[in-house]
Amino acid sequence: MSRVKYLAADGTETVLVVPASTSIMQAAVSSGVRGIVGECGGQLMCATCHVYVESVAGQLPEQTQDERDMLELAASPVHECSRLSCQLIMDDSIAHARVRLPETQV
Repeated sequence: MSRVKYLAADGTETVLVVPASTSIMQAAVSSGVRGIVGECGGQLMCATCHVYVESVAGQLPEQTQDERDMLELAASPVHECSRLSCQLIMDDSIAHARVRLPETQV
């Protein structure tokens, strides 16, 4: 299992152990991490799980066109490091990720 550090806009840090095959969004929502809504449940139908990826152990999976399209709907500014956390499924390539949460998701 790998750890993910969530950095809230107010400076609060939450570290979760995230099992393989679980999305960074699923782990946050099921643990009550404030700042990730996950309104569509990870179906790539909204942008309420937008995060700024600050670091990962390896390479992130490449963004799909659908993810890029959904990020255009994000409530907070989109940056080069913006991702939808529902699309970041935990495996060795993103072990020990650190993500910053935007000021708002809605």
